[in-house]
Amino acid sequence: MKNTISQRVADFLKHFPPFNFLDQYDIEKLSEKVSIIYKEKGAIIFEENEETHDSFYVVHKGAVELRRKSQNNILDMCDEGDIFGLRPLIAHENYKMEAIAHEESILYAIPIAIFKPYAIKNHNVGGFIIDSFASNTQNPFSKSHSKKLYGEFLEDENMGADVIDTDNKILDLQPIKYSKKIITCSRVATAKEIAKTMTKKNVGAMLVVEDMLPIGIITDKDLRNKIVTGDYSINTTADVIMNSPVITYSKKMTITQAQMAMMKSNISHLCLTKDGTPNTKVVGILSKHDVMVALGNNPAVLIKALKRVKKVKEIKPIRAKIMQLLQGYLDQNIPITLTSKIITELNDTCIQRVIELSLAKMKTSPPARFSWLALGSQGRSEQLLHTDQDNALIYEDVPEIIQEKTRKYFLELASEVNKGLFEIGYEYCPAEMMASNPKWCLSLKQWKELVHNWISKPGKDEVLLSFIFFDYSLSYGDRDLANQLSDYIFGDIDANPIFYVHLVSGALQSPSPTGFFRQFLVEQDGAHKDFFDIKRRALMPLADAARVLILSHSVKGISNTPERFEKLAELEPQNKDLYLSCAYSYKTLLKFRTKQGLLHHDSGQFIELEALTKLEKVKLKATFKTIKELQEVISIRFNPGKITI
Repeated sequence: MKNTISQRVADFLKHFPPFNFLDQYDIEKLSEKVSIIYKEKGAIIFEENEETHDSFYVVHKGAVELRRKSQNNILDMCDEGDIFGLRPLIAHENYKMEAIAHEESILYAIPIAIFKPYAIKNHNVGGFIIDSFASNTQNPFSKSHSKKLYGEFLEDENMGADVIDTDNKILDLQPIKYSKKIITCSRVATAKEIAKTMTKKNVGAMLVVEDMLPIGIITDKDLRNKIVTGDYSINTTADVIMNSPVITYSKKMTITQAQMAMMKSNISHLCLTKDGTPNTKVVGILSKHDVMVALGNNPAVLIKALKRVKKVKEIKPIRAKIMQLLQGYLDQNIPITLTSKIITELNDTCIQRVIELSLAKMKTSPPARFSWLALGSQGRSEQLLHTDQDNALIYEDVPEIIQEKTRKYFLELASEVNKGLFEIGYEYCPAEMMASNPKWCLSLKQWKELVHNWISKPGKDEVLLSFIFFDYSLSYGDRDLANQLSDYIFGDIDANPIFYVHLVSGALQSPSPTGFFRQFLVEQDGAHKDFFDIKRRALMPLADAARVLILSHSVKGISNTPERFEKLAELEPQNKDLYLSCAYSYKTLLKFRTKQGLLHHDSGQFIELEALTKLEKVKLKATFKTIKELQEVISIRFNPGKITI
C-alpha cells in the first residue's frame, strides 16, 4: 500500500525545479525521506552563523524571509515551490543569513545525504541547485562557489561560463584545420625559383622568411598579376613582389573567424603563427580553399552574399537567414558573447550595404566626408533582434557658402538610408532618433555645440539624449570625424565633472525589476499591461551604470556593456567580483530577451510571466541582485544627492 503522505509530497515536488528534472520513480523514492515541518509566523528556521542542518528546505505553503541581522533588511522572500538553506549542499560552513517564517508556513525538509547523488548525477538538477545557491549569496556569481557542488564541477553556460555543447557543435564555430606544410623562401629568391617550387610542392602560396620569421607572402595571384603580365621579369627577387607586412593570426581560429579575416583584408591565405603576431615562428598556413572545403555556408558566406546584392530589397531574405543562424546558435548553446559579435558583424554589413546602395542612387558624390553612426543597442553591439533604428550622421565642416547645399545632400541621403533600413526590417524610431531627422544630421561643429549644451546644461531631456549618444559605433564612412567627436566629448566631460552626477541621477531612474515580496513588477496599463519589461527594468539599469562608470575612467573605444564591465573589473580590482557578475547578468538577460523575441517574433522586450517556467523565473531573479548592488556603488561614489532630472 502506497504511503499517501509521501505521494502528496511527490505530487507537489514534481511541479517545481529541480525535482521536475527527475523521473517519477526517483521523485517518489526521495519523497519517502522528506520531513514535513510546520512553522508559525515569526518562527526561526535557522539563524545566522548557526551550524548547517542535514537538510535543505522547500516552501510548500506560506513564505520565508531570508535576512542578515547586520543589515537589518530582507534579502529575499521565498514562496511556494522555492528552495532555501542550500549552504550545507554547497559549502562546508555555517549559514550566512537567517531564515524566518514570514507567515504561517509548511516546509519540506530534503535530506542532503539522500539528495546529493541526484544533484551530482543529473546535470540539470545540479545546475539549478548552483543557480539557486548563487542567487542568495551577497555576490550572486562569486567565483568562490561557481560551478562547484561538493567538489564536482558542472559545466553550464548559465553559471557564467560561456560553454559550447561539445556533443552538438555548429560546424562553422569549429577550430579550423590548417596546413602544416609550410613552404618558404628567402627575400633574394627569384620569381622563377618560387614558381618552380610552388608547382613542385603543389601549393598556392610561398612565405618569405628572415631569421625564421615571416616578412612577406607570395601567392599564385601575385605571380599572375606581376610576372605573367610582364610588369616584372622572372628574375625579380621575392622582396620586390611579395606582400608585406604579413597579416598573421593565431592558430586558434574558428572557421567563421578565418573566413571573416580573409574577407576583411581581401586576402586568400592566412599566415598562422605561435602567438598570432609576425614576431613568432610560423606554425601553419590557411587558404581560402581550405576554408570552403571545411564549410559551404556560414556567416562569411552571408557577408559575401550581402556584398553582391544590387537592390536593397534583396537584403531582406538574407536578414531572415541571419535570424535563422541566430536561432541555431541559441539552440546549440553557443556563448552569447561570440553570438553577439557574429550577428553584429552581419548586421553592420547589412547597414553598410544599404548605405552603399543609397549613395549609388544619389545624383552626385558626397560633397564632404561623413560618418554614419549606429546608436543605442546596435552601437553597443547588442542588437540581435529586429528592433527600431537609432542612428546619426556627422559631416565635416564646410565653407559657409556651401553649408546649406551640403546639409540638404546629407539629409536626402539619410532619408534614403533610413527608408532602406526600414525596407529590410528595421522599424523607424518612434522618437525619430534617426539621421533623416535634421536634429541628428549635423556638421562636426554643430554636433560639438549640441553635445556641449547637453553636458554643460544637463536637464532631463539632455541626459536621456546623451545616454544613447555615448553608445555609438561607426557603421560607415570617415572614422576620423567620429574620433574627433569622441575626443571632444571626453574633454568636455572632464571640464564639467558635475555632469557625472546628472548621469548617475539618470541611471538611477530605471524602475526596479522586483517588489518587496520578490514579485516581478509588471506594466500597470497600456498595450503591455501585466507584462514584464525586461529592457527598462533589467537591461537598462546595467547598461546605464556601465556607461557612467566607464566614462568616469575616460575609457574610449568600448561601448559593449559586458565588455565595459570586464574592463571595469581590471580598473577596479576591489569591485572585480561585482563587475564580472554584472557582465554575466547582462549576457544572461540579453540571451533571455533574444530567445523570447525569436519565440514570439518580436523585440523580446515585454515578457509574459505566466508563460515562463519556475526555473526561468529563478534565473531571471538571480540576475536582479547585481542591479541593486551596482546602483548602490554608483550612488555612493558620485553622490547625486538631491539632484533630480
